[in-house]
Amino acid sequence: MKVRVGINGYGTIGKRVADAVLKQRDMILAGVTKTKPNFEARMARQKGIKVYAASAEKLQAFKDAGIEVQGTLEDLLNEVDVIVDCTPGKVGATYKALYEKHKVKAIFQGGEKHEVAGFSFNAVCNYNDALGRDFVRVVSCNTTGLCRSLYAVDTEFGIRKSRVVLIRRGADPSEDKKGPINSIMPDPVSIPSHHGPDVQKVLPKIDITTSAFAVPTTLMHVHWLNLELEKEATEAEILSALSKYPRISLVSASDGIDSTAQVIEYARDLGRCRYDMPELIVFKESVKSFGREIYLTQAVHQESIVVPENIDAIRAMTNLCGTAEESMTMTNESLGLGGI
Repeated sequence: MKVRVGINGYGTIGKRVADAVLKQRDMILAGVTKTKPNFEARMARQKGIKVYAASAEKLQAFKDAGIEVQGTLEDLLNEVDVIVDCTPGKVGATYKALYEKHKVKAIFQGGEKHEVAGFSFNAVCNYNDALGRDFVRVVSCNTTGLCRSLYAVDTEFGIRKSRVVLIRRGADPSEDKKGPINSIMPDPVSIPSHHGPDVQKVLPKIDITTSAFAVPTTLMHVHWLNLELEKEATEAEILSALSKYPRISLVSASDGIDSTAQVIEYARDLGRCRYDMPELIVFKESVKSFGREIYLTQAVHQESIVVPENIDAIRAMTNLCGTAEESMTMTNESLGLGGI
């Protein structure tokens, strides 16, 4: 059986999810939507992807631009089993009623509130709880990264308390109208930031407090973690626990990978499309143990880390795979994840 998938919103996340769907042997990409007839719409057409206008009001703009479309979002919804909503934050919620009208399962992104779907997803943490669901929210890039490392450490050693500082990129590379430009901005000034409560939507037993800052860079986010464990763990044991997960990559300053710029250069040298790094990056030398108290620093490529989670969410919701291990293995192999 192949599941028919549509993408509502062919932007930063949407085009990456679309490319990932095309690599799955159990999925068919039925089409994508665009609000504007820009270069991304032209690129989709060049790849042979069917493009739909986001609404009937947009059809004339595509016609004027000479870009062929198959119809509107509603036409696409008639052709799919699952729609992956990759529209901007807080926009996806406005489409839920339309998805329900067409009786289509829907995946929302982390820019939407948990209540939109009623269930927040991370493949390694709660895949089985997503089986057969009609609505799922794949948590944000930062929350995805935190869930991966916290789950790995908690499974092995137990976590009593997590205190996390997030240094967030100010904008994605293509976002030329966002900042900050010359400022380090608490985001928000109050504590906690939304990331801790969001982690608890996936890992409710984790005691976590987060503080976040936005800085003038576009490449990646960086997290500084201070964890109090249930039992003592050496640095080697922590690294061993993290290394068991293909979606966590351990990199070393001794190899020259000691910054987000070097991580991106590493991705380029790996031949990754768009220099994507869906793996969570952990800097080996940052892992420090004081018995039951440990520290580590990790980096998140915000443009791509949630892509494999969307693929696994599709499988869980449509019962293509009964276990997280089976789905994640298929996804990892198709996207070339792990082993770096």
